[in-house]
Amino acid sequence: MALGAAVAAGLLGAAVAAGLLGAAAVASIVAARTQTTAVSSTARTTRGQARTATAAATPNYPVFLGGALATGFSGFVPAIAWHGQTVVHVARRPSGVVLLAFDQRGVELHLHAGTADPGGSGWRYGPSVAASESRHLIAAFNGGFKLFTSVGGFKYAGRTGWPLSRGLGSIVTYSNGRTDIGSWRVEVPAPGMKVVSVRQNLPLLIDHGLPASSVGCITCWGATLGGVSAPARSALGITQNGTLIWAGGEHLTPAQLAGALRSAHVVRAVENDINPEWVAAYFYGHRGGHGPLAPVSLVPGQTGVPGSFLAPYSRDFFSIVAR
Repeated sequence: MALGAAVAAGLLGAAVAAGLLGAAAVASIVAARTQTTAVSSTARTTRGQARTATAAATPNYPVFLGGALATGFSGFVPAIAWHGQTVVHVARRPSGVVLLAFDQRGVELHLHAGTADPGGSGWRYGPSVAASESRHLIAAFNGGFKLFTSVGGFKYAGRTGWPLSRGLGSIVTYSNGRTDIGSWRVEVPAPGMKVVSVRQNLPLLIDHGLPASSVGCITCWGATLGGVSAPARSALGITQNGTLIWAGGEHLTPAQLAGALRSAHVVRAVENDINPEWVAAYFYGHRGGHGPLAPVSLVPGQTGVPGSFLAPYSRDFFSIVAR
């Protein structure tokens, strides 16, 4: 089955399960899709009705596809649909790395301020997922190191949570909703673009498609609990065509993390937080548009974040929301 047909079939199934369409309406849609006779005035009317029913069947919330809940190893497979289009793919590697690919034509990234990092109140996106985000929430994942380590910065809408530093790897979101990644004041921000948010963390892990020269230095990429070389690690990268790639796993060296990102054709990337307590990613099920969100853990064996970013959290984090 073609991808478009598979997505449509999944959405119809979800609509039936949620009670949005009865059997008669589904039958009408299927009949309209398979009609091959000459187009008459009556047939055109029937197809018009079917298109209207199909539009009504498309939920106004992100919908799980097969990859969202699958287990086992795979390359990138469709995970989340929005208005009938796949906007998130997921890959699960034998190494334990999970990769999430976000299509920025259909989603945008929001930087959240934690209660302690950077602290304070009045931020546009605070220590838990905002009510304004929840209806279209797709995913959320951890931010960077604690800001007092002075290897990163935080800024939102002109307000500084921690000073920015030239040359550090920066996750930059512009007023048009697009996010880019690069070295601050070198590759980002883009000329003429209005910056909304910036989260910095260490120098770039990947630049120009190549890993940093220090990728073999364990201590260069953050202090690990117990001094282990391969703790939980995470990163956010971007491909040449603007797809955002999140990567995380419970037992990764910097070189393994960079390798996983490069396998997804990432050209620039920032390492985010490390260690089991602070590496976590979730998808959110919408229960047919009714009831509370249902978080789904994405990193095998992850300790997880109390409240799954739906309750106030001390650290900064990112959410992914459908446009």
